[in-house]
Amino acid sequence: MRRIGACLLTVALLAACSSPAPAPTPTPTPTPEERNPLAGVGFYASVPNVATRQADDYADEGRDEDAAAIRHIGEQPTAVWFTGADPDAAARARTLVADAGKAGRMPVITVYNIPGRDCGSYSAGGAQDADEYRAWTDSLADALAGAPVLIVLEPDAVAQTVDGCAGPPAERYALLDHAVRAFAANEQARIYLDAGNSAWITDLERLADGLRAAGIASADGFALNVSNFETTAASAAYGTRLSDVLGGAHFVVDTSRNGNGPNSASGEARWCNPPGRGIGADPTTDTGVPLLDALLWVKRPGESDGECDRGDPEAGAWFEEHALSLAGR
Repeated sequence: MRRIGACLLTVALLAACSSPAPAPTPTPTPTPEERNPLAGVGFYASVPNVATRQADDYADEGRDEDAAAIRHIGEQPTAVWFTGADPDAAARARTLVADAGKAGRMPVITVYNIPGRDCGSYSAGGAQDADEYRAWTDSLADALAGAPVLIVLEPDAVAQTVDGCAGPPAERYALLDHAVRAFAANEQARIYLDAGNSAWITDLERLADGLRAAGIASADGFALNVSNFETTAASAAYGTRLSDVLGGAHFVVDTSRNGNGPNSASGEARWCNPPGRGIGADPTTDTGVPLLDALLWVKRPGESDGECDRGDPEAGAWFEEHALSLAGR
């Protein structure tokens, strides 16, 4: 009776009471091609690691805030890199997927051993020749066989080839295609072929041609921003445009160090341990962007990009001061 009496006060209120509420706008249902193959996946954090050990040291010294900041870095699921320098890489891979399986999580690994790696820069190295690379990738693929795993394949290898610093292109693309097919024999593997970053190759048709030649048709998509600082928004927009050129390819983005975006400088100063940067969004498959399957931490914050003409630690080594800077300390 009280509700009826209130509605009789005015014709307007009566109309409001008698009119049905507007139906909510339905959320578009992703098409089969858009559905995220990683939806609901939890990624594996391999601990202890160099960051958690650093956090323990800070805690012992009474540096509680520093310890908490670095522990957050160490506890995030972060890719484990396989570079060919470890003679026990296959054994290490078997242990990793076994530990991840016990935890009910998916490990993320980065394969980084292409001949002529990094065009002779700070991360130079890789397999000595094509035969060594094929044998090494086949061995690593055998070690991962049957296990759920996300693979980021050969950071910079395609973009550097498109950019003209690596060659001969046909041989490199053939090796990448071999690696993709070797890992894709594992139906539980999710393979993302690296495509550089949003500030690098502007001719997306050329980049797409390179990715096609490198075997992206046999992969699950491409990776962006590995070991770089470009924002998630810029990476997502760039990835969406590249996806369109590739006919709807999925992609992942490394957010480990992009919280403050890139350094405004150009050249080496933009990407080589630049000051004033910050850690980005934690790893997740809930990206809110169609075809963007995951935000990942591919490069652990605090691991050096190289000497950078300043005498910084060598590429991949723990750089304590840089880790604290990225963590806002």
